[in-house]
Amino acid sequence: MTEKGVSRISISLPPDLLDEFDRVIKQMGYDRSKAIQASIRNFLTENKWMHEEKGIVMGALVMIYDHEVKGLEESLTDAEHFHSSIISSSMHIHLDERNCLEIIAVKGKVESIRDLAQELMRKRGVKQIRLAIVTS
Repeated sequence: MTEKGVSRISISLPPDLLDEFDRVIKQMGYDRSKAIQASIRNFLTENKWMHEEKGIVMGALVMIYDHEVKGLEESLTDAEHFHSSIISSSMHIHLDERNCLEIIAVKGKVESIRDLAQELMRKRGVKQIRLAIVTS
């Protein structure tokens, strides 16, 4: 049976994060509750495929990294070559003096894409990885 109503929770946030959050949701016309609900739903959806999805999927892995971290670019290239069976193509964009954006098109078994994403995220200098995955 599904519970009806709402559950009230309390969270702790750094003040600067809360200020930025409030600024963004005000621009969107959201209140805090609605924005946090949307954020939790997005978090659950994004992480569901990482742990539950099976089979062949396709999509894009979007990564931001600091190209000035010694050895990082060579290490990323080695990892991408190792996983070349699931990588269709990649695009590299220079964002500023230090930061690069790499978009990697992937298609293959969920487990293989998970392995690639986790391997890249563990590398020193990789700041963020986002996955946009769709099932076939």
